[in-house]
Amino acid sequence: MHKICVIGSMNMDLCVEAPRMPAMGETVLGRGFIASPGGKGANQAVAAARLGAQVTMVGCVGDDAFGARLIGNLRANGVDTGYIRVTGEAPTGAAVILLHEGDNCIVVDPGANMRLRPGDIEEMEGVIAASDMLILQLEVPPETVRRAMELARAHGVRVLLNPAPAQEAPAEFLAMADVLTPNASECEALTGCADMEKGARALVQMGIPRVVVTLGGRGVLYNDDGRMIHRPARPVNVVDTTAAGDAFTGALAVSLAEGMGFEEAVDFAQAAAALTVTRRGAQEALPGRAEAEGFM
Repeated sequence: MHKICVIGSMNMDLCVEAPRMPAMGETVLGRGFIASPGGKGANQAVAAARLGAQVTMVGCVGDDAFGARLIGNLRANGVDTGYIRVTGEAPTGAAVILLHEGDNCIVVDPGANMRLRPGDIEEMEGVIAASDMLILQLEVPPETVRRAMELARAHGVRVLLNPAPAQEAPAEFLAMADVLTPNASECEALTGCADMEKGARALVQMGIPRVVVTLGGRGVLYNDDGRMIHRPARPVNVVDTTAAGDAFTGALAVSLAEGMGFEEAVDFAQAAAALTVTRRGAQEALPGRAEAEGFM
């Protein structure tokens, strides 16, 4: 079993369906409220674990009911939680998610996620060194992400960086990743290019070996031997897109850690993402290995 270390965010997702997106100052009656474990880091950890990897999660939660539930859910999915820090300095991160016709808008209060520091990462350097792949996002402090990438590079461990949420980042920071998985808005934020092919090429020119831009219902765009290749999305009945990108990132990391070719790895990741959007929620929507392979 291949080892994947995920360093990143852990949030409780508070989701409700709305008949339409409200205007500023307007109240709209919704339905179907659920509180479910989420956060990009934790979602990607569960995705990788369900797809067959041995996963260690590194993060920080508050000393509260949400934090305890998040840790418990990771353990239930076979994720090693021994390197998750519990703090009394801030509450567990929370995301308020509004769903409408399969799409969503999200507001996140990072809370304790911002208490994950470079020193915490240095204390578990051995876990990074023993991993086949390190997964990172941008929902924890950037100096923590940078330190994790530095340690991974020092030990020859490949880094998959999901540059979410959308924000500017210096080229030399991004170039520390072996694989970058932005969505369209993140690609534009990083490059200033509204044209996704130009944006993807700009990221490759920054020195990132592999760039995969996820385009939602339009599929994915990735580089291969100097070419930009577009793969359409798999047709499915979309219910909730909340964890689609996290499913894709987790599946891509697992397949690359196992030694799949890049085209096959992207195909596997698309299958995992497609299955995820057919049901509501974040971690509870993520598929298992047999299901993903059967869908392919």
